[in-house]
Amino acid sequence: MNVRKIIGWNLRKLRVERGLSQERLALAAEIDRSYVGRVERGSENVTTDTLEALAKALAVPAAALLTEPPTGAREPSPLSSGRKPKVG
Repeated sequence: MNVRKIIGWNLRKLRVERGLSQERLALAAEIDRSYVGRVERGSENVTTDTLEALAKALAVPAAALLTEPPTGAREPSPLSSGRKPKVG
């Protein structure tokens, strides 16, 4: 797996674990939502500054985005689509 794919895999995994949409993550990292999608697909060559911004938004060390997934690990599932119902 190449580094761009590893970053994308970890980014999606961490984002979904935290229940964040691509849009919410992008807002927190102050980057464009479509860019987050391209990073998750492994089609963007991420700068160290962007990697750091994404890591901070996810509250993990930047190295967590560079860790190769275990052999045979399943691709992270997406969040369910649609808006969450309003509370109250």
